[in-house]
Amino acid sequence: MHHHFLSRRHLLALAVTTACGTAAAASAATPGWPTKPLRIIVGFPPGSSPDLTARTFAEPLAQALGQPVIVDNKVGAGGNIGADAVAKARDGHTIGLFINGNLTIARLLNPQLPYDPARDLAPLSLIGVSPLVLVAPAGQGAAADARAFLQAARQAGSSWNYGTPGVGTVGHLGMELLKARTGIAPVHIPYPGYPQVATAMLGGQLQLALLPPALAQAQERAGKLRLIGVTSAGRSALLPGLPSLAEAGVRDFQLEIWNAFAAPTAMPAPVRARLSQLIGEIARRPEVRAKLFQQGWQAVGSSSEGLANRMQADTAAMGRVIREQGIRAE
Repeated sequence: MHHHFLSRRHLLALAVTTACGTAAAASAATPGWPTKPLRIIVGFPPGSSPDLTARTFAEPLAQALGQPVIVDNKVGAGGNIGADAVAKARDGHTIGLFINGNLTIARLLNPQLPYDPARDLAPLSLIGVSPLVLVAPAGQGAAADARAFLQAARQAGSSWNYGTPGVGTVGHLGMELLKARTGIAPVHIPYPGYPQVATAMLGGQLQLALLPPALAQAQERAGKLRLIGVTSAGRSALLPGLPSLAEAGVRDFQLEIWNAFAAPTAMPAPVRARLSQLIGEIARRPEVRAKLFQQGWQAVGSSSEGLANRMQADTAAMGRVIREQGIRAE
């Protein structure tokens, strides 16, 4: 067994890649790779937000690697079917584009999950982050700002309902966290997805929800929804005019949705290092940043360490909510 030799060589290759910080050095660390097309597995359907992000990277990655890049949609279980396929890939040419739930709390919500994000998936790069927006029907009450709205919600108690795209989604956990921080008590009604949540709100079944910015803004422009505040710690470049809920006095409340690239831990470390560097560099290109912004994301393009830290922090924060509220996946 040349195990020590191997791991030292991997470490050396990693060190070379990190130190030089150039694609050339990274290529030198992975001679002969890639030998075939790179596959990006996405756990959501074509045209979905994760799919659009993956396709934004496919072309620049193909140019950099000199091999085709294929986006493969493996849909189901809130992205967990795709995540499991990435975790089990052993061909050295498969990575995945994930939403935060798949890389953080999936296992806490469902201990029977066939993969463990912490053990089976290696972080490559955090791509984009976005807050959610607390919204209400346009005609509802005269509450002008977030403070007044939350006061009205407290008075309404459990006579108000909130909608989410399902149990254990960020929209669900975020609202449970908001309930814990503010003393509001709306009742949870899950729907198949965000568009159905918006429709139910217009139909009068829901009084509040946390929605992605693009959907919230489109409904506000149509005069159908009112935007109350964003869930980021400060204001967001995606909705610069909208105050954060923290500004409205909601303490210790920060919530973002994000997407990221990760690889199977079985993929050789030098290959992962090269991909991490390449993906991060692509995410920071002005034209890619602009595309991601149109898709509703503030571009990040972090290191693998940056993503690992984010995964740990979010797993801990959301894990607390899951435990305190006794939330279980359906």
